[in-house]
Amino acid sequence: MAGLMEAVLDGRQPDYRGKVRDVFNLGDDLLIVATDRVSAYDVVLPKPVPDRGKILTALTNFWLDRFAAAGVKHHRVSADENQFPAAFQASRDSLTGRSMWVRKAEAMPVECIVRGYLAGSGWKEYQRSQTVCGIALPAGLRESDQLPEAIFTPSTKAVEGHDENISFDRCVAIVGQARAEQLRDTALAIYTDGAAYARERGVIIADTKFEFGLIDGELALIDEVLTPDSSRFWDVDEYTPGQAQRAMDKQFLRDWLDTLTWDKTPPGPEPTPEVVAITRARYMEALTRLTGQTDI
Repeated sequence: MAGLMEAVLDGRQPDYRGKVRDVFNLGDDLLIVATDRVSAYDVVLPKPVPDRGKILTALTNFWLDRFAAAGVKHHRVSADENQFPAAFQASRDSLTGRSMWVRKAEAMPVECIVRGYLAGSGWKEYQRSQTVCGIALPAGLRESDQLPEAIFTPSTKAVEGHDENISFDRCVAIVGQARAEQLRDTALAIYTDGAAYARERGVIIADTKFEFGLIDGELALIDEVLTPDSSRFWDVDEYTPGQAQRAMDKQFLRDWLDTLTWDKTPPGPEPTPEVVAITRARYMEALTRLTGQTDI
């Protein structure tokens, strides 16, 4: 079972190659291709997870449709390869299910993280200071506990290395008061809606990361949305506060990497066939539960 590592469309190399996505510049627009590359600790691993890019794209399209119906603007023009510009029609087979034609946006210089549960870096900070990104939380919370209410915890967007969690005041200093409030309120609203929808389908969205940009001066949702790469997905029936949870996301892969002697610098270890298969299965589980889609 192979996976797409690099997008080369009709002989054309991408103008930008990220950890997962290859991007082609179309002037005022972009064509984004989600490959099956998988990264962890900011390192792209040498073996892909088959269909990962298609799963990420299918989930993003699902959420964009849902939130657009509620009035949230986004950058997508089309996810139908038959509607893509003529220059890409010869490569439709390579694009099917994993590509998106989008408007260019002036990306906000902060990432909009919303946390509904205490996990990851938030749990680590809470153990030190009873805060998450400077937000004081009640005493006595356990790992994976649901927070009294979802919180907005932005971070910087690092060009290289790791993003840095920042306070809301720091976010205001970067983007201004009005824009920071708009980012916070929009991120919290769509997380709340998405989390409620997911819970009805047996999935807890513990936390997630949104990205926004300006298109024609208006705020728009960009990049991936509520995927296993940008979110923590847990099973409602298996949920047990006070410990780490089984994840329908990339956490299984990270946990496997943590069992190895690796200094988190390139080159990354090659995942075993079993690790690849389980990771793909976790991604598919999230897709099926959230959208009803059983194949890709």
